[in-house]
Amino acid sequence: MNTSVANTYNRKKITFSHGKGIYLFTNDNKKYIDLAAGIAVNLLGHSNKSLIDALQKQSKKLWHVSNLYQIEEQEILARKLTNLSFADKVFFCNSGAEAVECSIKAARRYQFSQGYKEKKNIITFKGSFHGRTLGTIAASNNINHLEGFGLPLEGFINIERNNLDQLLRVIDKNTAAILIEPIQGEGGINVFDRDFLMNVESIARDKKILLLLDEVQCGMGRTGKMFAHELFNIKPDIMALAKGLGGGFPIGACLMTSPVGDAMNPGTHGSTFGGNPLAMAVGNCVTDIVSNPDFLSDISDKANLFHLKLNQIAKKYPNIITGIKGLGLMIGIKCNIENTILANELYKNGVLTVNAGDNVVRILPPLNITIPEINKVTQIIKKSVQNIDKENATKEN
Repeated sequence: MNTSVANTYNRKKITFSHGKGIYLFTNDNKKYIDLAAGIAVNLLGHSNKSLIDALQKQSKKLWHVSNLYQIEEQEILARKLTNLSFADKVFFCNSGAEAVECSIKAARRYQFSQGYKEKKNIITFKGSFHGRTLGTIAASNNINHLEGFGLPLEGFINIERNNLDQLLRVIDKNTAAILIEPIQGEGGINVFDRDFLMNVESIARDKKILLLLDEVQCGMGRTGKMFAHELFNIKPDIMALAKGLGGGFPIGACLMTSPVGDAMNPGTHGSTFGGNPLAMAVGNCVTDIVSNPDFLSDISDKANLFHLKLNQIAKKYPNIITGIKGLGLMIGIKCNIENTILANELYKNGVLTVNAGDNVVRILPPLNITIPEINKVTQIIKKSVQNIDKENATKEN
């Protein structure tokens, strides 16, 4: 296909005309079950009436004024997010990468404001993905993402996950912060050990190091808690949100404690479109729905069923699936074959997924997926695994 769009993605040769709930439809009306959800973005599915109403209502009033002025919808969403979390201040932007970039700047700026001008280094972890800016690819330290872009931004020290001894060895007088995805998405749905994260928080407090959490993918109810770190009984100083926060509308947010937020005084950071009334209207609607305790409890119940059924499939076909990873509705199918084989078979059977590192197929459904839909989906996954198993048996014979 001849296209004027930049060739930065390996796109599937398929175009969708519309969506409803967990389903996407092509121009010829072929139906797919969307278990990728725009890579954990379409938190409440496609064409959600509440989100459409919120967007349409706001679109008739005000689209954009810039942050030269106070924006009422922004004030409302900031208050909701701070009431729901550890934070006292929120900076709004347009994406996860921007939210993490703000987190990095805020951590360094805070240490600078405290008189620790040497504290610039940020400890990160192998398997992480924090975005595609020059700053965030340096933080993740993935050679495939760094190649060809010159010298990486200085000040990031990348270490093994869950390695407390290595963490203690690299901390020194120049350490400003520790940046963690509690559940690594792109890296393969890698869940950090609870004890490790609790130790990290304790060490950070003891050594006056800031704890930064990237919850761009695992936050906003995805785990059955409003924020994933609640499952680990820790509290950060800074947290990046995006993806699901807008339910499909571009939005990012950097949440900060008062001491950190106070260091980010006028002129230290900004965004032309960040916090625009349209994004805020949708973000407010998403937050109201997802933060409801009954909604969150329902996620946990559905996630337990999903994990149970997937583990049953994995147990029956260990030659295809090594195990099931993740928490809540952030699920990874660890493959014993090339993950692309399973993903392609699912695609053939009308199910959309997204691959990740560690030979994993990611399952990231809308959070309002129903139990009957989960039963249907797991039946298709089982059928797909059976098809691969039969094909492999035929080849061996």
